[in-house]
Amino acid sequence: MSGNPFDLDGQDIAWCPGCGNFAILRAVKDALADLDLLPREVVLVSGIGQAAKLPHYLAANFFNGLHGRALPVATAIKSVNPSLTVIAESGDGDMYGEGGNHFIHAIRRNPNITNIIHDNMVYGLTKGQASPTSRRGFQTPVQVHGVASDPINPLTLALSLNASFVARAFAGDIPGTTAIIKKAILHRGYALVDIFQPCVTFNRVNTFAWFKEKTYYLEDAHDVSDRAMAFQRAAESDRLPLGIFFAEEGRPTFAESAGVFGEDAVPLFRRLVDSERLGALIETYRGKPLEDQKGS
Repeated sequence: MSGNPFDLDGQDIAWCPGCGNFAILRAVKDALADLDLLPREVVLVSGIGQAAKLPHYLAANFFNGLHGRALPVATAIKSVNPSLTVIAESGDGDMYGEGGNHFIHAIRRNPNITNIIHDNMVYGLTKGQASPTSRRGFQTPVQVHGVASDPINPLTLALSLNASFVARAFAGDIPGTTAIIKKAILHRGYALVDIFQPCVTFNRVNTFAWFKEKTYYLEDAHDVSDRAMAFQRAAESDRLPLGIFFAEEGRPTFAESAGVFGEDAVPLFRRLVDSERLGALIETYRGKPLEDQKGS
């Protein structure tokens, strides 16, 4: 028997042999176990894609939603039951492409969730077209002449939106990735962890060897409270830093800012429904034409 309560045996894993997702799965399970969390205390929320299958392969609660829609669901789950540890995870296409608007506004709201993105710079599930983080010139079966647009930088984008925790890891270093995920989970507020995850099938450019050569860890002396310096380091492109770029504690979370979810309030999932008030509300709409209901 495995000593990790999040291990789930007997699963038919759909990822390609050598896929970077395996390392991220290991890092997530190790981080949760190291924090002494129990499977019933954890919820993973994902969208669509190869990365979005990760919650299927470990013992915990999970919700698979629509393409790009993991973050609003994760925010809602944490708001309704704040005792849960909530992780929204998916790929760079799902989170930054289809889910780009949700990514932006989740950062603004600062929900107390961890957001893990498997960043392989390609769409793996749908056979290799460019993703929002694909580099200019990257050739795919769709972009046959090479990607014509500059990639987004999710770290500088998050920092520009005042994200309270911004980090980057590399799937080729499981212990280092585990340590970063643990700190992200312990952070109170929105925590972004962008993880370089080589796709061994559809991205033969940004390989394990490429990332090992191009990445390095931020120095121990890096000041995580300095947002301007974090932005400067996150903007580096010749070599790509790993580690925690920025962390700010004490900012109100989404639940703390919205009075109905306040810390002194009873969690929504424990509140009783007032049938009389609900019935009265329904009655106000009964028999009204649709155009009248819209203004109510």
